[in-house]
Amino acid sequence: MNGHEEGNNGFLVVIGREYGSGGRRLGKLLAKELGVPYYDKELLSRAAGDLGYSTSIFAEKDEKRPSFFRSFLSFNYGAPTASINATPMSDEKIYESQCRVIRDICSRESCVIVGRTADYVMRDHPRMVSLFIHAPIAHRAAAIIRRGETDSEKEAVAIARKRDHDRQAYYNYYTNRDGWGHANNYSLSFDSSKIADKTIIQTVKDMLGL
Repeated sequence: MNGHEEGNNGFLVVIGREYGSGGRRLGKLLAKELGVPYYDKELLSRAAGDLGYSTSIFAEKDEKRPSFFRSFLSFNYGAPTASINATPMSDEKIYESQCRVIRDICSRESCVIVGRTADYVMRDHPRMVSLFIHAPIAHRAAAIIRRGETDSEKEAVAIARKRDHDRQAYYNYYTNRDGWGHANNYSLSFDSSKIADKTIIQTVKDMLGL
């Protein structure tokens, strides 16, 4: 199914997530169950190349807001931030390009997208379901340890909190709203430590009428 079918019946599932909560895993499972493409930063980068954009607009940027100093220079003097980090575009221009890629993809096909403020970029999509996946910090720290990022629970907690802070700052900065992680900002919010993947998937299918 794609966005150009009769009646514009294409759908979109977007996922925000706390670090270590399993949002990417769930996104892949959802995409497989729904029979649609899955996109995260790496796959969006490949898609950008296929659509004629530079793959670096995703490959070189994680979900972090620009520093105050760089934002100040970009806002007041154009985009001289390139001379600071040796990249050809300011963070704001990169974000604008990312948004164009996301809109282009969503105009062509139904899909699942994780992160990148896709829920905000596509907020006018008639069949979007936006999810936020969270879990207690101890549960997420255990997941971070299992996937080999560290063998220290204390360090795993610190990693999760740092990445959450970066994602929140990125989302709130570019959307100009204090909404990251707030339940009223999403269609559905799930605690992945208590709700099984299959239950979440079935709920999304029900919402989409599939």
